Amino acid sequence: MDDWTPRTKAIAAGRPHGPGEPLNTPLVATSTYQAGGDFVYARGDGTPTWHALEEAVGALEGGHATAFASGVATLSAVLDLLPVGSRVAVPTFSYAVTRGVLAHAQKLGKLAVTELDPTDTGAWVAEAATADLVWLESPTNPTLDVMAIEPIAAAARGRVVVDNTFATPLQQRPLELGADVVVHSATKLIGGHSDLLLGITVAKDPAVAEELRGARTRVGSTPGALEAWLALRGLRTMPVRLAEQTRTAALLAERLAGHPAVRRVRYPGFGMMVSFDLADAETADRFCASVRLIRSATSLGGVESLVERRAWLAGEERVPPGLIRFSVGLEDPEDLWDDLMFALTE
Repeated sequence: MDDWTPRTKAIAAGRPHGPGEPLNTPLVATSTYQAGGDFVYARGDGTPTWHALEEAVGALEGGHATAFASGVATLSAVLDLLPVGSRVAVPTFSYAVTRGVLAHAQKLGKLAVTELDPTDTGAWVAEAATADLVWLESPTNPTLDVMAIEPIAAAARGRVVVDNTFATPLQQRPLELGADVVVHSATKLIGGHSDLLLGITVAKDPAVAEELRGARTRVGSTPGALEAWLALRGLRTMPVRLAEQTRTAALLAERLAGHPAVRRVRYPGFGMMVSFDLADAETADRFCASVRLIRSATSLGGVESLVERRAWLAGEERVPPGLIRFSVGLEDPEDLWDDLMFALTE
């Protein structure tokens, strides 16, 4: 399996083997097991459905995966491993819920949190030398800044965690760049159909993976059987979905850059996320209310295209008021462009 391409791993990893086995891992809906076997209780031991998903994502990232009830639950598990008083570094522009959870922990006196500009690599290298946990996000949400993972990880004294939700292991493999743990909101591109909540951690060290599984058991943040099965099914088509979405995103980003109503386009050169700045909050709100094919909603990574003015959300007040986050779906690029043109002129 190690010599397979990522596209092949996404399809083949985690499948049952042997004569008479099902081609696809079935949805195993059970909370407990009959005595005498390897499994006792699902909260601690998991299910074959979880394990298949973990095997597949672990193969893609090159580490040891653990599935959780949501993306935010992965953050809670990582923080559960830190002693009180630990120092944590996080990007100034990053997922608002991540920063909110860290701010709450700091308010309670559990952690000391430092926020740094994601583009200031020198400041990150200096901070990484003393921080207990370096939490990176690349590209960042919603400004789509690409962080210099490798030099930051090389300078780190403590653990380095990378939120790889936007890039996915198809476009970035942080463990190979020196990270200790990768996290995903599998709700997004891995699931791919806006119909599940699920998170995944992937640790380089199997001992760290065991610690994360222990944290999952302690806090009860276990994934549902249906959600794990849906995420595994979504993973199988992620390579072709992401490739097409990336092509469309690059095309639309280039066209948006030439539109007089667009002040700035933020596109990292890969992936299916595009952010762009309009004149102000009122203009951006009018744009979101005017799209017809594209939907105005707060998630991303599905087959459908979504837009959102991010600054309206709590914790996103520092985001430019006219910034639109655009999750590019699988619709025809020309239909998407026609819809963007319509909404930009309303």
